[in-house]
Amino acid sequence: MKQLIDFIPLIIFFVLYKTHDIFVATGALIAATVVQVGVTWFLYKKVEKMQLATLAMVTVFGGLTIYLHDDNFIKWKVTIIYALFAISLLVSQYLGKPLIKSMLSHEIQLPERVWQRINVAWSLFFIVCACVNVYIAFRLPLDVWVNFKVFGLLIGTLIFTLATGGYIYHHMPKETDSE
Repeated sequence: MKQLIDFIPLIIFFVLYKTHDIFVATGALIAATVVQVGVTWFLYKKVEKMQLATLAMVTVFGGLTIYLHDDNFIKWKVTIIYALFAISLLVSQYLGKPLIKSMLSHEIQLPERVWQRINVAWSLFFIVCACVNVYIAFRLPLDVWVNFKVFGLLIGTLIFTLATGGYIYHHMPKETDSE
């Protein structure tokens, strides 16, 4: 249910972009993100820091997009969010406490080197997403960027998540017959 709630603002953005324009879609994205965070808090009595960071970025960059009537700001928001994800993962790695491990270790037990590799892999994935977003956002038509933002990044993240799951499965401790 939580994952569905996370995608609702993106769906609203896409539909309103296709039926109206980037500015109407951006305004709706801001409103939907506020509602999404509120619903998340209401249902789970907790809002993750990344959700709050995303809300702040959507509000600031979306607000600038609407106020200045310049779609470049909403395009930069995607890049900055992915860059922040990458930086957070890399800093946590440098501090010796991979963020991925702290998010998943209560459910999955893996060797430390595996957690470190997954953490670095996700940080590199986010760096690639940020760079590709910059290229598509500022070199290709707006329609291409919106489709990439909604579908390309979503599909890329899904594929990378599945690949990570396979890597985790391969490195999980095997149960023995005596257990």
